Amino acid sequence: MHFIDDSLLPENQQPLVIQAAPYGPQWLPGDSNDVPVTMAEQVQKAVDCYNAGATVLHVHVREADGKGSKRLSMFNEMLDRLRSAVPKMVLQVGGSISFAPESEGDIARWLNDDTRHGLAELNPRPDQVTVAINTSQMNTAELKVHTDVLHTSWEDLENSPYREMTIPAGPAFVDEHIRRLVANGIQPHFQIGHLAQLETLGRMIRRGKYMGPLVLNWVAIGGGMDGPNPRAMMEFINHVPDGAVLTIEGTNRPHWPLTTMGICLGMHVRCGIEDTLQDDLGERIPSVKQVEKMVRISRELNREIATGEEAKRIYQIGTSYGSIEETLAKNGYPPLRKRGQRGFLLYDGAYFPGESQRAAEAEHQAEIQRRLDALARGDWKAATAA
Repeated sequence: MHFIDDSLLPENQQPLVIQAAPYGPQWLPGDSNDVPVTMAEQVQKAVDCYNAGATVLHVHVREADGKGSKRLSMFNEMLDRLRSAVPKMVLQVGGSISFAPESEGDIARWLNDDTRHGLAELNPRPDQVTVAINTSQMNTAELKVHTDVLHTSWEDLENSPYREMTIPAGPAFVDEHIRRLVANGIQPHFQIGHLAQLETLGRMIRRGKYMGPLVLNWVAIGGGMDGPNPRAMMEFINHVPDGAVLTIEGTNRPHWPLTTMGICLGMHVRCGIEDTLQDDLGERIPSVKQVEKMVRISRELNREIATGEEAKRIYQIGTSYGSIEETLAKNGYPPLRKRGQRGFLLYDGAYFPGESQRAAEAEHQAEIQRRLDALARGDWKAATAA
């Protein structure tokens, strides 16, 4: 992404889209008093997050015993209720479904490919399903310290099953999963942990494996993904094309400085107990309070908060493209190289205004200068006159 002189001014940034991840399937009900268990509690949590300012909901589901559900029928019921309760929210199903271990000592596993492909058949369908790129380690215990997990089921970090968790996201699975999602009108939301994954996704687009808006989370959770390093974040941002939508996602207490920097830079943010239980050292913060904190920080920086309608427009929900070239152009990538073409790549259709357009732009610039001159004279009335 390119930053020009006015890119950090809030009036030139998109309204902030806040993703809420309030279900935290890695936690057990006894780990926090903010873990919704019954279906009614889970739906109410979505309503409360929306009313606080979140416009995207990262969906997981719990069974009655408090464990993360792996049943697609439960997701269908949850989505049906959410469509009625929060009709303006973007509903984003976590592509892992629930990766919580079945019992103490079990290895944390994602579901098999057939079940994961079933997310494309959910009814009612979600707006998005999250998609990982490239099989890699996802050791979500690596960045946690004792104070992050005090008095929770995670206290024995050295023996946590989450240390051995991996993301199964090889080329054959990802190609087929994206194909099924797009065919059913569901937007892939790409969860990207480092540049190698982003580069693979870029190659997929250039080969026609995905033709749609590029909607990303940078997932700075360590353990096989980037850690909470602002240089890593900026290097990632520098490689993201200008037409993409990028959300900053951290873990534990470093989540807060990362998301604050993301707001300043014009990115979007995610929060909720799936990312952190803590605010300051030793202080718990529930998901709704986390959303309210993101809203407060953004407003202090004079950046607007997206409405549900604006979030769907920014995410371009329901949009697809008809060719590789259109996908590259809309997302801000360079075009395909033509046979025999040398050097760096530009689009032939660069903007060159005609005579009437040049005249209109000159008139607009003259009007701006008139207002600046009036302000310099202290003539506020003339400066603000229509």
